[in-house]
Amino acid sequence: MIDMGEVSTISVTHPLEQNIARAVREYGTRLFGFIRGRVNTDEDAEDILQDVWYQLSSVEDLEQIEQLGAWLFTVTRNKITDMYRRQKTQSLDHPDLRDTEGEFNFKQILLADDSTPETEHLKAFFWQELFAALEELPEPQRQVFIWNELEDLTFQEIAERTGENIKTLISRKRYAVMHLRDRLHVLYDDITNQ
Repeated sequence: MIDMGEVSTISVTHPLEQNIARAVREYGTRLFGFIRGRVNTDEDAEDILQDVWYQLSSVEDLEQIEQLGAWLFTVTRNKITDMYRRQKTQSLDHPDLRDTEGEFNFKQILLADDSTPETEHLKAFFWQELFAALEELPEPQRQVFIWNELEDLTFQEIAERTGENIKTLISRKRYAVMHLRDRLHVLYDDITNQ
């Protein structure tokens, strides 16, 4: 992390460097606290703060920024959002989230134990989309999928409950899975292409 005491002892002669050093002194601690309250580790916070300072240093004329504090906090919020988008895309591409056929496995996301604001939002969004996609299915396919995947009933238990042939139940679930894969794969593509 940038030590604010070190910044005050740095000898700078160029006006741009002086303005950046002043910004680091005035806003560094507040920005770090702001970032740290929104990310999981000090390292992430330091990386984001470094990106903010880098973006500030790339501005050719700092005088054109009327409200430096507002500008810095806006850039910081954007950097935090960018970090979460990158993490979300990377976590969605993780091999553990694919089934044996290489298809995206939504159950891994929906039932994951990690709990960050981003993953909670993503889970809620997936559940909403999953149930919307389930509503599009014929009732028998929807019910078999829910019993087997969400309630963990075996096909034998479902057959005993409904009086249906197991092969019929397996076929219904297969159609449900095909529909959900198509429907939710579009959602996956939308999320990862943000």
